[in-house]
Amino acid sequence: MAEGGGGARRRAPALLEAARARYESLHISDDVFGESGPDSGGNPFYSTSAASRSSSAASSDDEPERPGPPRAPAAPPPPRTADAQKLEEDEAGAGWSATLRDRPPPRFEDTGGPTRKMPPSASAMDFFQLFVPDNVLKNMVVQTNMYAKKFQERFGSDSAWVEVTLTEMKAFLGYMISTSISHCESVLSIWSGGFYSNRSLALVMSQARFEKILKYFHVVAFRSSQTTHGLYKVQPFLDSLQNGFDSAFRPSQTQVLHEPLIDEDPVFIATCTERELRKRKKRKFSLWVRQCSSTGFIIQIYVHLKEGGGPDGLDALKNKPQLHSMVARSLCQNAAGKNYIIFTGPSITSLTLFEEFEKQEIYCCGLLSSRKSDCTGLPPSMLTNPTTPPARGQHEIKMKGNMSLICWYNKGHFRFLTNAYSPVQQGMIIKRKRGEIPCPLAVEAFAAHLSYICRYDDKYSKYFICHKPNKTWQQVFWFAVSIAINNAYILYKMSDAYHVKRYSRAQFGERLVRELLGLEDASPTQ
Repeated sequence: MAEGGGGARRRAPALLEAARARYESLHISDDVFGESGPDSGGNPFYSTSAASRSSSAASSDDEPERPGPPRAPAAPPPPRTADAQKLEEDEAGAGWSATLRDRPPPRFEDTGGPTRKMPPSASAMDFFQLFVPDNVLKNMVVQTNMYAKKFQERFGSDSAWVEVTLTEMKAFLGYMISTSISHCESVLSIWSGGFYSNRSLALVMSQARFEKILKYFHVVAFRSSQTTHGLYKVQPFLDSLQNGFDSAFRPSQTQVLHEPLIDEDPVFIATCTERELRKRKKRKFSLWVRQCSSTGFIIQIYVHLKEGGGPDGLDALKNKPQLHSMVARSLCQNAAGKNYIIFTGPSITSLTLFEEFEKQEIYCCGLLSSRKSDCTGLPPSMLTNPTTPPARGQHEIKMKGNMSLICWYNKGHFRFLTNAYSPVQQGMIIKRKRGEIPCPLAVEAFAAHLSYICRYDDKYSKYFICHKPNKTWQQVFWFAVSIAINNAYILYKMSDAYHVKRYSRAQFGERLVRELLGLEDASPTQ
């Protein structure tokens, strides 16, 4: 038994190196995250990160794979009943066939990556201002001063108020961003004498002045007569941010539609009393992104508001796949004609949406769920589990045009719908305990790209700004700023500046805060 365990541990590094090679063959770039850390457990397939590779040989919890008894020859399939034959005929009439044909992958000749070459001397501020330039900050200054004036005309003058300046607005943002580094729940902790106090930052601006700016801070001070959108107070900033994302980065062919992890800080939740948790209001919006799965760069943001209990509200969005399809269409409105491959979760995956995207030269690969997905038009025989589970790695595929429906077994039935990968191309899932598990190429590609996004969530979700205002537009604003900083760090990691000073994500954030507060010389790019 000891020899078997030692053999399994000796095989693990070789298997994981093989997984790494296949992982890179799927056009996923080197690590751009900075610090190492554990992988997310949300990926049901596999992980090939450095952390899992380094721990594979030393792990003592892994039981060796016990060879099972030799398998008997497969029994001939039972004769089909009349109902089964009629079902197969109906599916054939709808265009689904078990006859598979090879198809080339979508052509993609564009080179993804940054569109602008930043100099080696570029600072954290330079990368941040690719998305939040001075003209955007100046507009915040104007709108904040306008709102303060109107507020005082209505509710009485405020003798302590002095109009905010651009320098103060940058410092105000710097204080807020600092909470993403220190993970303190209240930004006012900077001026306290407690654990999160920071005297060097506190000297730049008094607490009283900061609280005045926080009271009147606005991106859009007044609603226009034509405005009906609930996010009108932050929509111009989101539009400007989107333009910055589009102009600064070209995505790779493979992308993912998902909700990024923006949950509460687990340390704070663990220390909260039940009363404090009850007082915290739930978010009134859902944040979705289209993300480059090769680099982690978030290409596009979509915010769905919970506006009452109507059919388009957030509660309905969680339960109705057609509303998720609406989100997918919004996120992919600028992706037509580029032969992108979009990976989707069960709530978005549907035959109708994928066929619609294919007409726009957008190709998809999505995980299916009979409970969460819109299964309209899919063959019923592929959606029901057989009474006797097949052997691990076995699969069944049916095609309709370029669309393939895959049912693959690995400790459970996984179903995929894709028009981006050939159904006859084979891949491999590699597990530390069980070695190689054969699968269609679409399954391996989905697993690899999902693993990358899981790593993004693990590494970057902890750098979201911790300030939690009550107003929805302000929550959206600080989430968007957090995404902009993460994107700025990704561009920094791909630039020459990273080879001069290799900052981690935390160090990059600290540099940005100090540059916003004027404590560091930020050399502007030419």
